Amino acid sequence: MGRKPRIEAAGGRYHVLNRGNYRTDVFQSDEAKVAFLRCLGEACEKTGWVVSGWCLMRNHYHLAIQTPEPNLVGGMQWFQATFAARFNRLRRVNGHLFQGRYKALSVEAGDPMGSLCHYIHLNPVRAGVVTVDGLEHWPWCSYRWIQRPRERAEWFSPAEALAGAVNLTDTTPGHHAYGNYLEWIAADELVQKKLGFSAMSKGWAVGSRDFKRGLLEEQTIRKAVMELGGADAENAQYVAWENEVDRYKRRLDISGMAVGTKSADWKVAIATAMKDSTTATNRWLATHLSMGSLYAVSRLAAECREGRRAQSLYEQLTAKKKA
Repeated sequence: MGRKPRIEAAGGRYHVLNRGNYRTDVFQSDEAKVAFLRCLGEACEKTGWVVSGWCLMRNHYHLAIQTPEPNLVGGMQWFQATFAARFNRLRRVNGHLFQGRYKALSVEAGDPMGSLCHYIHLNPVRAGVVTVDGLEHWPWCSYRWIQRPRERAEWFSPAEALAGAVNLTDTTPGHHAYGNYLEWIAADELVQKKLGFSAMSKGWAVGSRDFKRGLLEEQTIRKAVMELGGADAENAQYVAWENEVDRYKRRLDISGMAVGTKSADWKVAIATAMKDSTTATNRWLATHLSMGSLYAVSRLAAECREGRRAQSLYEQLTAKKKA
């Protein structure tokens, strides 16, 4: 079986993460951490990436990356392969360093990207490695670079993290306020839930439903997501079906049509067209279009195809396809 394609785009933002093979402690030594950051810097120089947040734990890493060019895949291939080769040569060992291919979730710009940075900065706090007060003195997280600008690498930018914390500025007062902001988040699980911390490392995208729907408008991205399999693909499939329904609604211009009845002609026409052109299930159509039971959808679609209801609207939706 071939490798599944990755989602990448110019101007993309991503949460990239990976673990050591068999959860081994890849970053047990400070030497390994320094080597990782040096290699990451080289990757950024080659690709133009901007890193908005990073954290190194004993057996895994987190990166919040912006890619001005659509080069996440090529850049990550070079980065992980190069670091693994250097690590193995230093340790005089062979074999896979990481547990497999890295995971990369597309992230929406604005608050979602800011929340990801907060999530990454608090990763060692949640793991009990360090307190929020001690983060500034812990060298393996980009929070330290926010508080100490002189230590920053050229490829790091605090803009997304600071903007995501009530539009703070990259100034001494802004840095101090960001520390207070993280303390507030760390102390309140409800705030963490609201910021979406539980979903930061799951699925295929972080952001609003409109953001995910927009991603799936790109055929290559949609194909990549569908090939992920499991719950990720199922969730993406529902979003893709919503996009198709919206296209049909725009084509019919349903704004002046009655929307209350379960068997309204426009609903029947769209459901029938969806069944013809997608894999949308009767159950999903019944729920999304408020058509009652899944059996009603099946019956109404059959009547539509036979010309007994919603025929003109159905033909309007399918005319181009038949031409």
